[in-house]
Amino acid sequence: PCRCWVCGNSPCGSGASQEAKKKARCPGLGLFYTLLSAFLFSVGSLFVKKVQDVHAVEISAFRCVFQMLVVIPCLIYRKSGFIGPKGQRIFLLLRGVLGSTAMILLYYAFQATSLADATVITFSSPVFTSIFAWIFLKEKYSPWDALFTAFTITGVILIVRPPFLFGASAAGTDESYSVHLKGTFAAVAHAVFAAVTMVIIRKMGKSVDYFLSIWYYVVLGLLESVIVLFIIGEWSLPYCGLDRLFLILIGLFGLGGQVFLTKALQIEKAGPVAIMKTMDVVFAFIFQIIFFNDMPTWWTVGGALCVVASSTGAAIRKWCQSSK
Repeated sequence: PCRCWVCGNSPCGSGASQEAKKKARCPGLGLFYTLLSAFLFSVGSLFVKKVQDVHAVEISAFRCVFQMLVVIPCLIYRKSGFIGPKGQRIFLLLRGVLGSTAMILLYYAFQATSLADATVITFSSPVFTSIFAWIFLKEKYSPWDALFTAFTITGVILIVRPPFLFGASAAGTDESYSVHLKGTFAAVAHAVFAAVTMVIIRKMGKSVDYFLSIWYYVVLGLLESVIVLFIIGEWSLPYCGLDRLFLILIGLFGLGGQVFLTKALQIEKAGPVAIMKTMDVVFAFIFQIIFFNDMPTWWTVGGALCVVASSTGAAIRKWCQSSK
């Protein structure tokens, strides 16, 4: 008797066959979504670096407001509601708080250090994603993953260039080293929070509409940003009309990046998505050279090569495993 190769039941259902064929046509759709998300986030990062005299937390607040104006009509149209399934609300809350914290840290890193340095460090996130996925999602963590982790840590050290290892001359940058170090720590913290967020989104899977996930992200992000701005007293409207345009574009490109990243995580494992997203490193180097006329240092190039080599090796390994 004919048995369905998808579920093993007999007889074959036409719906299952059609679904299987549909999946076979686009095996890399999740990775393509991730690549598109990386490009959109990179353009948004460029605008963050271009904005003058606006605090990173305030940029986050503006981005949340603009994204909220887009997400609300989408939720109404899709009839998804604004609260979410009862069993998933705790994950939605965690996704919103951790994701928005990662956003604020990322914007601060872009303002405190170079675009390439900040981007390379933040994309050490796959290391933390693999570890958290191993802990919480029970995904396998092999000695190869440990090797790729070591490569990534080496890359971060080359970018940070701690004086006790490289000496004071190697640590020097165009900005003061203390500011560079603050940006570096912010970038590493972003990588940790972003990794946890990726694992949470993967945990929720398709049971939560991706616009609902973004809704929690922007609402809690706005609330968090307003509280922080009130505490530090840094609220100020941008004086330049170009800065206002940049703030709008940051919101729009950030929303596009969030939509495609969330969709990718719903149809692809957290590890490969985090690895493909390191393509943002390539975009950051290109944008820094073209728009800021700032050639990255050889330390940054070496660190980036370590991170990219780690990500590429992990991607190839996962690809071979999935094809077996």
